[in-house]
Amino acid sequence: MNLHNLTPAKGSVKRVKRIARGQGSGHGGTSTRGHKGAKSRSGYKTKIGFEGGQMPLQRRVPKFGFKNINRVEYKAINLDILEYLAAVKGITEMTPEVFKENGLLSNNELVKVLGRGELKAKITVSANGFSTTAVAAIEALGGTCSKI
Repeated sequence: MNLHNLTPAKGSVKRVKRIARGQGSGHGGTSTRGHKGAKSRSGYKTKIGFEGGQMPLQRRVPKFGFKNINRVEYKAINLDILEYLAAVKGITEMTPEVFKENGLLSNNELVKVLGRGELKAKITVSANGFSTTAVAAIEALGGTCSKI
């Protein structure tokens, strides 16, 4: 083996067809771009949602409703869940950290205690919000509700 007869392995070198390099390339003239129109020009970029002049989908579909940008989203926890935590796990001090440890909340979620279910244990609850029925049920058993 000498330097003059070294060749790459068969199939390892692929020659790319060079477009827009004259008539000898086999792609002369329009260079595979077709005739006229925006797509044949250099620098053409399509805008997102552009449908060739047809009315775009986001303008064809009817709009309705209202999104309040100041809406505060709460994670609802009912009295029956608080009763379960008190009876089965023996927790009497309910805070957002306790809810996170027990898989009821994820990070940065706000908690609102709602009044579904029946409460039998005296507990203290700290949350971002309470319904009036939940406050009445908790305080009826001697528990306390504190808003964070």
